[in-house]
Amino acid sequence: MTITNESPGVSRLKRDAVGLVGVIFMAVATAAPITAMTGNVPIVVAFGNGLGVPAGYLFATVVLTIFSVGYTAMSKHITAAGAFYGYISHGLGQVVGMVSGLLATMAYVVFEASIIGFFAYSANDTFKSLAGVDIHWLWFAFLGLALNMILSYFDINLTAKVLGVFLITEILMLGLIALVTLFNGGGPDGLMAYTLNPLNAFQTTGVQAGAVGLGLFMCFWSWVGFESTAMYGEESREPKKIIPIATLVSVVGIGLFYTFVSWMTVAANGVKAPELAAEQFAGIFFNPTEQFIGTWAVGLFKILILTGSFACSMAFHNCAARYLYALGRENLIPGTARTLGATHPTHGSPHIAGFVQTAISVVLILAFAVAGMDPYVHIYTLLAVLGTLAILIVQTLCSFSVIGYFHVKKKHPETANVWRTLIAPLVGGLSMAYVVLLLFQNQEAAAGDASKSSFFTAIPWIVVALAVLGAGTALYLKARNPAKYEVIGRIVLEDTVERD
Repeated sequence: MTITNESPGVSRLKRDAVGLVGVIFMAVATAAPITAMTGNVPIVVAFGNGLGVPAGYLFATVVLTIFSVGYTAMSKHITAAGAFYGYISHGLGQVVGMVSGLLATMAYVVFEASIIGFFAYSANDTFKSLAGVDIHWLWFAFLGLALNMILSYFDINLTAKVLGVFLITEILMLGLIALVTLFNGGGPDGLMAYTLNPLNAFQTTGVQAGAVGLGLFMCFWSWVGFESTAMYGEESREPKKIIPIATLVSVVGIGLFYTFVSWMTVAANGVKAPELAAEQFAGIFFNPTEQFIGTWAVGLFKILILTGSFACSMAFHNCAARYLYALGRENLIPGTARTLGATHPTHGSPHIAGFVQTAISVVLILAFAVAGMDPYVHIYTLLAVLGTLAILIVQTLCSFSVIGYFHVKKKHPETANVWRTLIAPLVGGLSMAYVVLLLFQNQEAAAGDASKSSFFTAIPWIVVALAVLGAGTALYLKARNPAKYEVIGRIVLEDTVERD
């Protein structure tokens, strides 16, 4: 059974609201290049693969491209705001679908608060260093959440334009320093091309106390959000064409850019990069910027980190709102179709789901603040680890759902083939499962000082509790209300409906 977004009682998102470029902008903004580079690369260089960081990003590019092969095969036949939720429900059944729906929703819900923590921390630091003004980080957090709520209330095309401006500026900044480093022949030890050797992804290079697992995990963490392309299928023009293209362009484009920027960052600092990263963290970006371009560029760099992190939080807000909307419109809990599952009569946005998402983020931020926790050390790090663990599990399930959909349920034999819908998803799924294992093995190192908190200890149990809740809800509905059980993850765009 499949219900379309044209069915009675189902509020639909605005059709044809965004094109290929807009979808790519939102996906890449969610991956947050400037935040991923300045936040993750120093950790990998200092405590992970060391000088092998570009090889780690190259390996992650290959794995995620393989994952995307099966992911895009599904997107040609299923278009739903719930993305993973819909794919897994169709491929592995409603019980696993409900589990993935709750985990994915939770991940995107906490990601906004996580990034807002980083944004608020960066804003406080930027205003102090550039203007000499010390404004409490909570004011910046509330400002960011309010702007996200306002922008998401309107047509998704407005958000895409705002994100596009921020995204272009942060990519230009990272690209500028990388290209200047390249044209200068690198730093004190040249271009260090050997750091691109794929073998360096699986060994520590130039760092004594590094951990390969931590390095690889941080590389994969940098991509979280690229899969959001599928969430905008119902609002995009020709989704069966746009979404596969946008996904592959995002994955490969982000991957090559990350690899190049991390390579040039290592080259700019030389063989002493691990020591410098451990001591100065983002200084491995700021120092070469000052040396090759000028002091003014460091100030601009800090401002773009600020705007880039805000753009990332805005993109996650939109993702979370669409997941809440996708769950709400199924009306599994009576009344949610008229609230969470409602769309604005003029803008076609999931405005109520957006308000709810903002309220949740405000509660999370206030809870951490009242507990005396730091916006960067605790809010950003702990919520990112929680969300990343959940989303990696869902990505793993999504890979196996491709096999279930095309080869177990025998759907669309015209699309199914051994490479695209069997081998690629199998390799992608096993690789993603390996990354989940890496997270479990290195979550304490990834969390840093925040690992001493009780919230950190609770992270695996939060994921388990949600999984049990999802499975229990689905099984209850199957036994007591089969009609509602059949709806789980099955509302799709009319022109991609699966006919039984």
